[in-house]
Amino acid sequence: MDFAPPKYVQIVQAVQERITDGTYPVGTQLPSESGMVREFGAGRSTVVRALEILRMEGWIDREHGRGSFVKGVPTTAVERSHAGASAFDTAEQGGEVKIIETGRTTAPAAIAEALGFPEGSPAIRRQRVLMADGEPSELVTLWFPLDVADGTDVGKDQLITIGVREHLHALKRLRPARVAERLSARHASEEEARLLQLGKHTPVLSILARILDGSDGVLAVADIVLPGDLHELEDSYPAA
Repeated sequence: MDFAPPKYVQIVQAVQERITDGTYPVGTQLPSESGMVREFGAGRSTVVRALEILRMEGWIDREHGRGSFVKGVPTTAVERSHAGASAFDTAEQGGEVKIIETGRTTAPAAIAEALGFPEGSPAIRRQRVLMADGEPSELVTLWFPLDVADGTDVGKDQLITIGVREHLHALKRLRPARVAERLSARHASEEEARLLQLGKHTPVLSILARILDGSDGVLAVADIVLPGDLHELEDSYPAA
């Protein structure tokens, strides 16, 4: 079966094609976020997510209050999911994000290991479902060390409309430097199937991402579950 890429990937690919073929020349400003929302029929958070991926891959520059500007085709163009960074960056918009659960809890063994903590250690959990065309599209659980979460809203059930990355930087001057991801395929758990409205034995893509600062300290762990029948992840890289 052929599966269409998620909407944010479609936007990334469309902008990359337009930069490559000269439709968007180097140095010019991209259409506004609201214009892209109308053109692609996507929510603002989806457009912002696509633009952040383009920025991280070196296709564009983004200037606060001014917009996005074309840098050109990167010397090494790499097509990745950037799921962990995206989960950390994405602004939470009403109607597109549903907060499931937040607050302090005991981290499961795999999460505690990813955080660098002993099994059974407490952490702050922020779980949300991303919606696409009114249907659950992605389950994201962000886990934070207590000292990172202290003094922030990541453990509260209100939407963080500027995204967790900007929220942590604004309040605590914390900034991620690297994301380490691990991808696996498996069947959804009962809870995941319920939240994503999946049938029995539906395959999912599971991504566990560690968001690290410049000293390789863990700022957060993102546990991302994608329905296998809605998503595909692509990568390209030099063979030599």
